[in-house]
Amino acid sequence: MRILIISAHPDDETIGAGGVIAKHIADGDEVYWAIVTQSYSPPWPEEVFKIMRDQISEVKSVYGIKETFFCCFPTMKLNTISQFELNSSLQKIVDEVRPEVIYTTSCNDINQDHRIVYESTLVVSRPLPGSSVRRLLSYEVGPTARYGSAVFTPNVFVDISEYMDKKLKAMACFRTELRDHPHPRSLQGIKLFAEERGLSIGVKAAECFQLIREIS
Repeated sequence: MRILIISAHPDDETIGAGGVIAKHIADGDEVYWAIVTQSYSPPWPEEVFKIMRDQISEVKSVYGIKETFFCCFPTMKLNTISQFELNSSLQKIVDEVRPEVIYTTSCNDINQDHRIVYESTLVVSRPLPGSSVRRLLSYEVGPTARYGSAVFTPNVFVDISEYMDKKLKAMACFRTELRDHPHPRSLQGIKLFAEERGLSIGVKAAECFQLIREIS
């Protein structure tokens, strides 16, 4: 089975679905990764680009992801990109991979890039004749998505107890993104959040998702 993980920013996929990525690969599925945005100069120095690409390569190796795609749009500026341009970029990836399952960021998130990527994913995975996509889910990028009207209401829970170490190992590769506890992007914070979600279904650790559409 072909799986496509779409992340607005590098680390979204690991925070929100790292355990599920590891589980899919352990089950023999092919996992592909599309990263929509990247940093730019200014405000980031030029050397950050190479550091981040190296980190992404490390994460790819930790999981065993088959291929990574880069859309290269400016991070935190997706609202300045035309919907047509973003949709076209993601559509090329979907057409090449022909995934049966897509995981994407959530519309119920205070981060604007996440919401924009979600909307674009709906367009490129719409159920037209010949579409390969049978299942579409969104994931939550940590507890900071839960503010104001951004209420993530999961209806799919996945036990990732066996894959928690792999999720944390992948997150540890994002050295430029990690923060000290109790920041939600700390390794301890990510572990605690997965354990909290695990309590919802009586397991040691879990990730949860909103099922947007499933065709059986």
